[in-house]
Amino acid sequence: MKSQGESCSQQEVSSYSRPVFSGKNVSAMDRWVAFKLMQLIGNPPLRLKLWNNEELMSPKDAHGTLHFHDRGSLYRVITNPDLHFGDLYSAGRITVEGNLIASMEAVYRSMMKISKSSWLGHAINAWQKRPRANSLRGSLDNIHHHYDLGNEFYELWLDGEAMQYTCAYYPHEDATLEEAQIAKMHHVCRKLELQPGDTVVEAGCGWGGLARFMAANYGVTVRSYNISKEQIAYAREKAKQQGLDSKVEYVEDDYRNITGEYDAFVSVGMLEHVGQQQFKALGGVVDRCLKINGRGLVHSIGRNSPRLMNAWIEKRIFPGAYPPSIKEMMDIFEPYDLSVLDVENLRLHYAKTLEHWLVRFDANEDKITQKFDENFIRAWRLYLAGSIAAFQTGELQLFQVVFSRQENNQIPWTRTHLYIED
Repeated sequence: MKSQGESCSQQEVSSYSRPVFSGKNVSAMDRWVAFKLMQLIGNPPLRLKLWNNEELMSPKDAHGTLHFHDRGSLYRVITNPDLHFGDLYSAGRITVEGNLIASMEAVYRSMMKISKSSWLGHAINAWQKRPRANSLRGSLDNIHHHYDLGNEFYELWLDGEAMQYTCAYYPHEDATLEEAQIAKMHHVCRKLELQPGDTVVEAGCGWGGLARFMAANYGVTVRSYNISKEQIAYAREKAKQQGLDSKVEYVEDDYRNITGEYDAFVSVGMLEHVGQQQFKALGGVVDRCLKINGRGLVHSIGRNSPRLMNAWIEKRIFPGAYPPSIKEMMDIFEPYDLSVLDVENLRLHYAKTLEHWLVRFDANEDKITQKFDENFIRAWRLYLAGSIAAFQTGELQLFQVVFSRQENNQIPWTRTHLYIED
């Protein structure tokens, strides 16, 4: 099985793993570059330590220490912090001493203060590159990169057999991950007002947990589309074990090839992978498959305003990913006169979900290390911790958007149906 490092060329990986310019002496130029780097990321309250253990900055309210272990890592990261920090951290050439999540929150908050119109803001924007293509072939490659790492890997830190790799919904602060994921699935089903006998189409089903849940608890028939071979195989086996294979059909195909007409359309955690250029195409799929009184829900990571995904996340973790703003999401609905009925932001629920995932990831580090190398462990810990920080600081949002056709008057007067007791 490939490790995360094998997602790029071996030459590229080794260039991050091998320290360069590694002499222990620190020059005046080194110190100047270090100060410029901290200025570039908004002077967050962090200590900065160089390869000779010299501390250049030590603010009283420091949340952690950013430690560069060789000169090359400092000079490389300043050329593109968004991309190179993640690779150098994964290689162990940069470490964060102290609380990783709190340190990353400090960086996000500092960078938010940088004006988009300033030279620093322009520099950061200039580093951003468009995400990889989400054509039919491109989407297949992008999804394989992330979701076909092996079901056993994800089973170690996601919830039970439902395997929900999306934001949970915490009805109370002390809910377990399993309880919160069940509550999330009820929340989605209530928003869709599912009734026994309804037909549902799902774009991007993950390991199929939501489809099985809808069929088992709401008496609906579901057709779910996914292009990940491993996820589809898992979903089909679980449906067979639970006696739901006559109620749930898992189709190994792209969402753009959805056929048929349905009472409800649902997509949870897929829009991030669709790509902004494909939003109108997704709307066209909804338009041709949704019945006259049909309902729909799209659940997606997003942003308050348009901005590309972090370069390292897009390159190493989620190729092709793009979290849209609400305004951008309207490109799905407006061209087809689909009416938005409800928008809910669950970003703090996602932060808590990620906290649960990270605890389980860390608890299973020994088992994960048997499958992947140390670079992979550090990369995924950084990804999970950084995602917590992004949702905690509002760098990322989590939108649930409910919609229907404009002529549909069979819509609820209030939201009371969302909060009934299970």
